[in-house]
Amino acid sequence: MNPASQPALQLRDIHLPAEPGWWPPAPGWWVVAVLVLILLAWTARIALRHYRLHRQRQRLLTMLDALARPDGTLTPQALTEISTLLRRLALMRYPRQRVAALTGAEWLCFLDESGGTDRFSHGPGQVLATGPYQPTLPTDVDFAALSTLVRDWVKKNTEH
Repeated sequence: MNPASQPALQLRDIHLPAEPGWWPPAPGWWVVAVLVLILLAWTARIALRHYRLHRQRQRLLTMLDALARPDGTLTPQALTEISTLLRRLALMRYPRQRVAALTGAEWLCFLDESGGTDRFSHGPGQVLATGPYQPTLPTDVDFAALSTLVRDWVKKNTEH
């Protein structure tokens, strides 16, 4: 048989398969998407916690500023409210069993321990043990030092 005498074959050109679609993605992309969502949720949680602590700190410091008289002194009622604010914050930040029953010198020792100082039991903070229960304030209290001490304690206990 002669190859020149054969009729021409009707062949079609090569057809490439269709391009793969972008959906559904490969399993590796699902893993990446889940990890990104977890990271976003974790970041949002940390940011929300930071925002709430910052807002709480600002609110407490504003309340402390509002308690002082224009001449920089405190009233017996203001001292009671400062003591109440410290106790509320302590109850929010520490276990109730550790804080709720503390009074007097034990309360001052707790404030020293949690504030990283000894100025509550050996400084201007001593007035918080008995001052809220007296009809008049002792005259030897340094109100500016007490205010600074309380502000520092609030700042330390509203950190991250």
